[in-house]
Order: sequence, then structure tokens, then C-alpha cells
Amino acid sequence: MNEQDARQAVHTAIGQVAPDVDFDGLDEDSRLRQDLELDSLDFLRLVETINEATGVDIPERDYTAVATVKGMIDYLAARG
Repeated sequence: MNEQDARQAVHTAIGQVAPDVDFDGLDEDSRLRQDLELDSLDFLRLVETINEATGVDIPERDYTAVATVKGMIDYLAARG
């Protein structure tokens, strides 16, 4: 999976889990839980949605690596 595909997958998953997120003002350094205001259940749904869409499993030990939009994109691009 290239970076553009990963970016699209992350944006699509965020849109499904948190449809009120404004993508025009979305900064890739935004923190998923704090800046996008995803609670722990939303974050887990995001991880599950990404797994279902891409086949990339994100184990709990890697959650710190995917704490930002950019981190999630890079993680998927490297493993997808």
C-alpha cells in the first residue's frame, strides 16, 4: 500500500467513525484521541475499521505509533 492509498484509507475510516470531523481543517499532526476527540471506544472502532478495510492488524503495543493521523498513515503505508 502506498502513502496515498493509506491516506485515503485513514480518511475514510475516520469519516465512518467520526463523521463530524472537518477534513478541510485536518492537520496530519492531529492527535486522534485528543484533537479529533475520539474516545477510547471510537479509537478502537477506528483501528477495527482500518483492519477490515486494509487487512492491516494494529496490535495494542503499536497504538502509540498510530496516535496521530500521520502516524496511522505511515503505519499503514509501511505494513499494507
